[in-house]
Amino acid sequence: MVRIVVDGSVAVADAVELRSIYRAVFPDHPDDRAWREEVWDRHTARPGFRLARAYADAGLVGFAYGYTGDLGQWWTDPVTSVLEPEVARTWLGGHFEVVSLGVLAAARGRGTGRLLMQALVRGLPQERLLLQTTADPADPARRLYASEGWQVLGPGAGDHTVVMGRRGARRPSSTSGD
Repeated sequence: MVRIVVDGSVAVADAVELRSIYRAVFPDHPDDRAWREEVWDRHTARPGFRLARAYADAGLVGFAYGYTGDLGQWWTDPVTSVLEPEVARTWLGGHFEVVSLGVLAAARGRGTGRLLMQALVRGLPQERLLLQTTADPADPARRLYASEGWQVLGPGAGDHTVVMGRRGARRPSSTSGD
């Protein structure tokens, strides 16, 4: 049984707790201090920051977080330059940006990622929700997002990535999986 906790508060202990999951799932910041300064501290200070954590008997097994994205931010500006101008005007600025969703390998395939995503975006005031993921339609994360109503809006800011978007609140699907 997985328990999901969602809130916008951030404590020093949150960074320590989440870092072990982040390190296991994402290889992009091998140095803990650099991750804390370059990613975590900057993201948690953004307006609308929201964090969802998944706990199982073994403790924390996954997390998802995001915040209100706006023009002038690290991800939004590069994405503005690669999306079609009309798509960028329609979707970017004041959107909720899903930044990271990570689940430990041992907890995958049980619906944990889906529960995290649903909890993270449930009840948001933003009308537009955005994320960036792999361009590979067979990737499990991309399949999860598509099954939750996310659609490809165009290329992403990185190699082999796409931007996906979804409008407002959506009923959870009845299917399970990650």
